[in-house]
Amino acid sequence: MLLIGICGASGSGKTTLAEELMRRVNGRALMLHQDAYYRHHPDMPFEERRKLNYDHPDAFDHDLIYDDLRRLSEGLPITEKNYDFSAHLRCDSGREIGPAGVLIFEGIHAFYDARVRDLLDFKLYIKVDMDICLLRRVHRDIMERGRQIDDISEQYLATVKPMYERYIRGYEEYADVIVTRGGRAQRIADVLACYINQNFSQSGAD
Repeated sequence: MLLIGICGASGSGKTTLAEELMRRVNGRALMLHQDAYYRHHPDMPFEERRKLNYDHPDAFDHDLIYDDLRRLSEGLPITEKNYDFSAHLRCDSGREIGPAGVLIFEGIHAFYDARVRDLLDFKLYIKVDMDICLLRRVHRDIMERGRQIDDISEQYLATVKPMYERYIRGYEEYADVIVTRGGRAQRIADVLACYINQNFSQSGAD
């Protein structure tokens, strides 16, 4: 299995690039979103959950991420993880998924855990102006996550931008490739897909 990590700021285009790669890879590929691995706080009142810093590395269950990636790399299935962004709670499906010949793992802190970095065969960092990231985040959070503009603005100023400055921008040093045109960079998707398709037999992807 080939493990590809995609990291960058919220709204930088990580998912877009991952989806472009998924379309170009011949054979079976699987994508995991780090957002599905937020820690679960079912006993915490909603207002307290809403105020948590979801942009800090501690918001994620890194042990679970590592365990799932390790299992998949060993050719073993995992249970699908999901997250309800309106309720701020995990909502795992329990459905069994994987493994696959190619696994794409994307997230704002995809390169945070050294154990995960060591598992990744190829690391991509998407570098985009933060103003563009903010506009993309506003559109996504309203259209896909049912959030209000006031909440989005408050979170951006309180946690998103500070955590980018403190952590996320520094992940660039771990990258094998830095993508400077965002997730819509067709050329990088074409180049990566060509590399994947030429170097990994599709018999191992099924």
